[in-house]
Amino acid sequence: MAPELAAELRERLVRIPEDDLEQQMEALRHFKLAHSLRVAASEISGSLPLMKVSDYLTWLAEAILDQVLALAWRYSVARHGTPFRPDGTLCDPGFVIVGYGKVGGIELGHGSDLDLVFIHDGDLQAETDGAKPIDSAQFFTRLGQRVIHLLTTQTNSGQLYDVDMRLRPSGASGLLVSSLGAFARYQANEAWTWEHQALVRARVLTGSRDVGEQFEKVRADVLGRERDLGTLRAEVSEMRAKMRDNLGTRLTAAGRAANAFEASVPFDLKQDAGGIVDIEFMVQYAALAWSREHPALLQYTDNIRILEGLEEAGLLPDVEASLLREAYKAYRSAAHRQALQKQAGVVSGDQFHAQRREVMRIWAQMGLS
Repeated sequence: MAPELAAELRERLVRIPEDDLEQQMEALRHFKLAHSLRVAASEISGSLPLMKVSDYLTWLAEAILDQVLALAWRYSVARHGTPFRPDGTLCDPGFVIVGYGKVGGIELGHGSDLDLVFIHDGDLQAETDGAKPIDSAQFFTRLGQRVIHLLTTQTNSGQLYDVDMRLRPSGASGLLVSSLGAFARYQANEAWTWEHQALVRARVLTGSRDVGEQFEKVRADVLGRERDLGTLRAEVSEMRAKMRDNLGTRLTAAGRAANAFEASVPFDLKQDAGGIVDIEFMVQYAALAWSREHPALLQYTDNIRILEGLEEAGLLPDVEASLLREAYKAYRSAAHRQALQKQAGVVSGDQFHAQRREVMRIWAQMGLS
């Protein structure tokens, strides 16, 4: 999180009475709007490059999430009291918001939603210490619901963010908030390979430092476990094939047909063959395949720095790592321009020929299909 953004937001909110939630939420929305417009103007003028734009938009989201969690925590504690940890101490807050996807990978774009997972370390056998006590699981579920409500409520000044919680354990059918132990057990014993791919991009955005450190240990243990590479390649390839079939451009068989490079057909920057998701899947495959021997690959969650790590470790040739980085940045720059114009991330098929062919070549070279 950028300290300057966080400090500016705190300074705005401290002037508003704690019990005036409506004004606090308006302040949060105006803060987001002002900074979003500022960064968009800088991007359009060329004074702020893509990577800095994504950094700024991600830091903005983190600063807002930090304050939203504080508001939700105060509200929940005022109603029910404070939950306890298993060692008998009070939670403060004993809860983290984990970012996946673009916010986890420090790659937010204009209008991106937030892929979030909530984790707590409260004592599931204990109740809160308030006049209207409830058990810890219920407390943290209500805390999570409050966070989502504050982020997604639509008013005349808009909403803060759309939120997607489907990456939590067991997806939409799972608990809204997981205990740390339940999260660890799920990742170790039940999660699919695609869920471990998603975990490559996961990091704590705000909340308890100690719970965050425990989450990082769980993440490192899960991602760094020994894997059969043939099975891993097959599972990554299978998931990618499903995505292409369901989300890619049908006219071009998701960018793989003979007509895929013609101007008369579209190229989906994200979903078609040779595009953004192919690069992301290669990075995730590499992290799962080689982080046991090269744990430094798990130090970062963004694709660019993981690619740099693969290059430094000698796991990916310099030329190919550079090709993937430059293609990824080129695609994302184009997607950002489309988003600023409220358009889908699609360009004509005669664009990015060289990049697409190289990405597809490296994909096949890795043994992925």
